[in-house]
Amino acid sequence: MATSEDAVKAAWKVLDAERDYATDLTQKLVRIPSVNPKFIKDPEQNREPAVQDVVEGELKSIGMSIDRWDVFEDRPNVIGQLAGSEDRSLLLCGHVDVVPIGERATWTVDPFGGEIKNGRLYGRGAVDMKSGVASAIGAIRAIRKAGIELKGRVAMHSVVDEETGGSGAIDAVKRGYLAEAAIITEPSWGEIQVCEGGLEWVRVTVRGRQGHAGWRYNEVWPQYHTPERLQPGVNAIDLAVRFMEALRHFESARCRSRSHPLVPAGLNTINVGAMRAGAGLGPDGLPMIMTNPAIIPDVAVLDLDFKFLPNEKKEDVRAEFENFVHHFCQSDMWLKDHPIKVEWELGGLHFPPMDTPPDHPLVQSLFRRRTELGGKPKISGFIAVADCAHYAGAGVKAMICGATGDGFHGTDEYVDIASLEETTKTLAAAIIDWCGVR
Repeated sequence: MATSEDAVKAAWKVLDAERDYATDLTQKLVRIPSVNPKFIKDPEQNREPAVQDVVEGELKSIGMSIDRWDVFEDRPNVIGQLAGSEDRSLLLCGHVDVVPIGERATWTVDPFGGEIKNGRLYGRGAVDMKSGVASAIGAIRAIRKAGIELKGRVAMHSVVDEETGGSGAIDAVKRGYLAEAAIITEPSWGEIQVCEGGLEWVRVTVRGRQGHAGWRYNEVWPQYHTPERLQPGVNAIDLAVRFMEALRHFESARCRSRSHPLVPAGLNTINVGAMRAGAGLGPDGLPMIMTNPAIIPDVAVLDLDFKFLPNEKKEDVRAEFENFVHHFCQSDMWLKDHPIKVEWELGGLHFPPMDTPPDHPLVQSLFRRRTELGGKPKISGFIAVADCAHYAGAGVKAMICGATGDGFHGTDEYVDIASLEETTKTLAAAIIDWCGVR
């Protein structure tokens, strides 16, 4: 090819001639149920290997070398690669696991039927994100079919387990499957999303002292306690309630005082998502007895969903929170001697922040190409978390660019077919722009 523009035109010509490819591949993938087995264990629904068989076959057919391995038993990652230079290397990434369908009666279509009507393709995983996998493969395929030789190395990462923390992408990163830049093809509704906040799951354990509820007055009215009477209990739930009230003010102060220009104000929330309290701390870190109100509880365990901004560092956020907990404990006579315990990365979950500069050349390419195709894109931030975080945490300049749809994690999930076709073209052009042509 004489120039990158010639190459883009050639790739788009292939996509125009075979415009149904990405849609057909999406439909094929949706029709293979691949519900993450951490949600539901059912051999009929846990078919990630079958999805990856299709992906691997498509990648092999376009000449990509293949690496495949199990992240967990019968839960494989598949990575296809085209050789090239590293300074302009690029990876595209999508996940093949999906969430459960929920109550079947709430769906008006077959959740795994891949039905097409009114310009939409329906089914679990249609937009989140089997269409993203299909558009990435379709873009690389069009480049190959057009006879374009790229300068930079291109990789396609088809990973598992994004819906429960991103173990597939994490394992790929640990094994060194990286690049200079990454496009994660999650749905982005025509936007190019260059940043997302970090996320921690944190466990806070509050310890009291177990006792009989009949003697609670020894705790409530300590001035009446004498050495001859029973040792008073210390109610861990009471302590936890006071802690949560202080935590609410801490959260509010964080949300008011900090911001990032591309994400909504107040995104850096701290949600108490689970609380378990009772008597005795078990080896699993949870209370052993949670059904006897006649016991003054000595354990309260709070699990937090702790978000922070794209421009904040994990180390700073953790230190600030631990300092808050320390000062709270210093304000209570009991907690001063029995401080609250803080455990980070609960369940192994930690999403680093992503904060790619909006003027990065690949971002600008995606923006320009979407505009050329008639879109009205904007550069924005992602309010949730996705696998891009794990690549960003390893130093890769990552971003999200995908199709439009709705119903993800809900009912009647669908992807807009016109947006799927436009996304495939956008990706093909951006790959060429970033990697260059020989």
